[in-house]
Amino acid sequence: MTELTKGLFGASADIFKNNKGSILRTIVYTIGHFAIAITVLMLVADVSFMIALTDAIVEPLANSVWYFILDKWWASRSKK
Repeated sequence: MTELTKGLFGASADIFKNNKGSILRTIVYTIGHFAIAITVLMLVADVSFMIALTDAIVEPLANSVWYFILDKWWASRSKK
């Protein structure tokens, strides 16, 4: 392994260790959002499964980043 790779893996491990709760909640939220978005798009917008799947992946990923930031901010405010 190169020094860069070791640094990236080490930094990733530190981020996960320091944010485990937020990351796990974010993953659960994202999976649920995928399923809900596909279902709603297929039923309400009457789009094909592939279009619903594409939208259901892209949009929740953006929401996941937002949720992680919100959760970290919220947790920092509730400790005070």
